[in-house]
Amino acid sequence: MRHSHESNPHTPAAQVLVIDDEPQIRRFVDISLRSQGYATLLAATGLEGLTLLASQGADLVILDLGLPDKDGSEVLQELRQWSSVPVIVLTVRSGEEQKVALLDLGANDYVTKPFSVDELMARIRAFLRTRGVSAEASPVYDDGTLHIDLLQREVAVLGQAVTLTRKEFSLLAMLVQQPGRLITQTQLLREIWGPTHEEDTHYLRILVAKLRKKLGDDAMAARYIVTDPGVGLRFLAKERSHP
Repeated sequence: MRHSHESNPHTPAAQVLVIDDEPQIRRFVDISLRSQGYATLLAATGLEGLTLLASQGADLVILDLGLPDKDGSEVLQELRQWSSVPVIVLTVRSGEEQKVALLDLGANDYVTKPFSVDELMARIRAFLRTRGVSAEASPVYDDGTLHIDLLQREVAVLGQAVTLTRKEFSLLAMLVQQPGRLITQTQLLREIWGPTHEEDTHYLRILVAKLRKKLGDDAMAARYIVTDPGVGLRFLAKERSHP
């Protein structure tokens, strides 16, 4: 079932596939998405969702774990065999291990039920803001305050150059290249320090604190680097501010 909303005729509306067996949640999310100008596809089962994705495509998938025909984690695994579309999982499973397991299976993010629609919309915007823009095509991030050039390895805040260590830059680059995505501690530790340091989470805490200080970011009111305790980190991409 497809719903669409009028948008800028020169910019095709991003299409979001919602896979959830609860009619009230499908309707709630559908209305919220269309009010923001997105086109929607709605599915009540895992098989229906996979079929819609294969036949009509989507720019983002919202996937509930408790589906009637198969567990959402199975749907995620099948989907990841042939698609790299961003997936936000809706789950009542709030334990850290379960969250990490979902991310390891290929989820880009998750929202715990009951969820705030404002939070869900913010997560969706974070992914769709960079729709169609690859890290290779756009190696520069600039929101008017923070400037990051991945190719030149340059970082500046309000026009002032910021000197980062190799590991600080590596961490920032990993996060910036996947805006909005929650990247697990294990993945970050493995990529930056190597596979023998996957349990050394204190290394990551110290590095994040140093990076935040240099960027003028505050852990209690993060503007750029957000921590999900015990799970991982995400980068909040901002819209460029205009005078």
